[in-house]
Amino acid sequence: MAAPENYGGRAELVLLCALLGALGKAGRGQIHYTVPEETDKGSFVGNISKDLGLESQELSNHGVRIVSRGRTPLFALNPRSGSLVTAGRIDREELCAQSARCFVNINILVEDEGKLWGIEIEITDINDNNPKFQVENLEVKINEIALPGTRYPLPEAVDPDVGLNSLQSYQLSPNNHFSLDVQTGDDGAVSPELVLERALDREEEAAHYLVLIATDGGEPRRSSTVHIRVTVLDTNDNAPVFAQPIYRVKVPENVPPGTRLLTVSASDPDEGTNGEVAYKFWKISEKQSPLFQLNENTGEISTAKSLDYEECAFYDMEIQAEDVGALLGRTKVLISVEDVNDNTPEVTITSLFSPVLENALPGTVIAFLNVHDRDSGKNGQVVCYTRDNLPFQLEKSIDNYYRLVTWKYLDREKISMYNITVAASDLGTPPLSTEIHIALQVADINDNPPIFPHASYSAYILENNPRGASIFSVTAHDPDSGSNAQVTYSLTKGGSMVAPLSSYVSINSDTGVLYALHSFDYEQIQDLQLLVTASDNGDPQLSSNVSLSLFILDQNDNVPEILYPMLPTDGSTGVELAPRSAEPGYLVTKVVAIDRDSGQNAWLSYRLLKASEPGLFTVGLHTGEVRTARALLDRDALKQSLLVTVQDHGQPPLSATVTLTVAMADSIPDVLADLGSIRTLTNSEDSDLTLYLVVAVAVVSCIFLAFVIMLLALRLWRWHKSRLLQASSGRLAGLPASGFVGMDGVQAFLQTYSHEVSLTSDSQRSHMIFPQPNYADMLISQDSCEKNDSLLTSIDFHECKDEAASVQA
Repeated sequence: MAAPENYGGRAELVLLCALLGALGKAGRGQIHYTVPEETDKGSFVGNISKDLGLESQELSNHGVRIVSRGRTPLFALNPRSGSLVTAGRIDREELCAQSARCFVNINILVEDEGKLWGIEIEITDINDNNPKFQVENLEVKINEIALPGTRYPLPEAVDPDVGLNSLQSYQLSPNNHFSLDVQTGDDGAVSPELVLERALDREEEAAHYLVLIATDGGEPRRSSTVHIRVTVLDTNDNAPVFAQPIYRVKVPENVPPGTRLLTVSASDPDEGTNGEVAYKFWKISEKQSPLFQLNENTGEISTAKSLDYEECAFYDMEIQAEDVGALLGRTKVLISVEDVNDNTPEVTITSLFSPVLENALPGTVIAFLNVHDRDSGKNGQVVCYTRDNLPFQLEKSIDNYYRLVTWKYLDREKISMYNITVAASDLGTPPLSTEIHIALQVADINDNPPIFPHASYSAYILENNPRGASIFSVTAHDPDSGSNAQVTYSLTKGGSMVAPLSSYVSINSDTGVLYALHSFDYEQIQDLQLLVTASDNGDPQLSSNVSLSLFILDQNDNVPEILYPMLPTDGSTGVELAPRSAEPGYLVTKVVAIDRDSGQNAWLSYRLLKASEPGLFTVGLHTGEVRTARALLDRDALKQSLLVTVQDHGQPPLSATVTLTVAMADSIPDVLADLGSIRTLTNSEDSDLTLYLVVAVAVVSCIFLAFVIMLLALRLWRWHKSRLLQASSGRLAGLPASGFVGMDGVQAFLQTYSHEVSLTSDSQRSHMIFPQPNYADMLISQDSCEKNDSLLTSIDFHECKDEAASVQA
């Protein structure tokens, strides 16, 4: 390496190369830059962001990075300036040896675009190396009988620089016997030779000392020297001669150390010790010297270490044979190393874009892979492919890079992670292969709404439920993940409601549990139609609905309500009238009741719980009709008290009772007389009031009866006068029906009246009940009324008939 003081013009050279470095895209679509070797770390190479067409100078915003494999990084990216800079010292000779031009190829990945760019950087040479001889001191033996013009090869100097910076000339120190001649070979190599100009005389001068100087053409010039000692020997006639001027051999790279490669042979016709030949390496590089060993007596060349075709495929060296008289012979040995398939392909993940969104378009880049096989030829040709039937494929990129891309849409809900196997196999014999595994996560997007397992739900709750009771639970499943799968529940009305929905039920937004906020009453609300909405927390938010029918179940919480007989609001007791001549089965009255419950809770049955005269009356189990069970006997009391119970069929059953008072009499006076004897044991004031009421009813009844009799007498008198007594007393019974229209009307009126009069005997304030005529129609059949005439009406009719007969007589 050159000393630091020799770099005086480096700054200007770096600036010049930097200005020339930012070239356009050249050949094969690559970007080309030029930079001199040995520049300082961080030296500018090129403006990457500009040449890649990026909008921003911030490379990190675009995910720009270098992805080249193998050697120590030579270049780096400045994320702020967007430029490519050197990452350290670059030695051109180490990279490219003595190649005329030195190129370094790197690859730059732009992640947000999924593109890989090839960058070609030429490393230009500077004169940083001196020409160097392999030895510093050299002894050359020359026989004193050697003739002028005889040539003796001298060692060559090696300069790793190229061009003008490489070795350009040799100079020999002035002397009287020797001169220097430089020969240029077919390969361009420059070889110095020592030429004998004058005959030597050992007795005059046994040794000569010379200096050989090798100089390059760089600026500044660099040089090195070797000191030569020429020893003059006694007479030796013949020099060793090799059997072949060039030896060639091919050897596979996998031969073990110590393997014999070839044997060089030189002959010397001299006799005795002058014909003995010794072999040694004359020209061999420092890197090649440790790999081979030469037997100086036999000329056998063998391997000292393992060979590697990938390191060096060809070795060039010279072997020198020297006899005792210092006469020399040289030959060239060329060793070709043959490649064997001893390297498996290498697959390197340069960049992996994981996770990938499940809605990524086909052709989305998943990863960049670098495939490399150190072998050559078919042994180094690699076929790369993916195993299994997965939605991914490999596409060739630049150089040895592949892109792993999708070829169809992904679905995270089906497969959330892929284990991708990428295999690489060379074409050698036998083929070698390797494989790597790439774990790829599929990122979720909100592409699925929450799903209910059923299209609709039905829930049931008993009425009179406690507030806050749990009614039902719904659950929706969202196949997405994370926040996209977090489900919240809400309620909306599904039908018409009088009150707001929030007053009836609520739902836990997290668990989907439905709670009752109201104690339901089946008699008011039988069902609620609700709509449950399940929404996720994705963006955009997705939701789904399901209908929920909430049915209120009836409980037996209502006592049967008795509609008839309707008791007065003041607590008095109504009286039902029935003739004493009533036949068995006569309909006395009917108990009418309803139950606000439903179903079997509203099925009512009627029973006679208690009667003052057992066996006299029966109550229809399902109709509530109170009928006589037998004919009334003389010993039976006029007033009969019945306790009727109405019971539903709920669990537990509920019931209501009503007390009926039935007055058994054939005539109104009998009723009045008997009613007068009805007393309650509460207090004397109640008895007096009841007595006054009975007297008042009797007086009104008598007045009314007298009025009817007078009306009938008046009509008979008028009729009799108009007919002039033409009819006999026998025809009185055959009078036309029209003549008794009034009598029949009165009879019907009295009959209706006798059935509808209700008296009270146990109230502080007695009163009369005058039901509407249709009550008789509703509760007592018309047939019964027609068959069972009022006692009072029957008596009055017979009395009128007797009077009419007497008038006729």
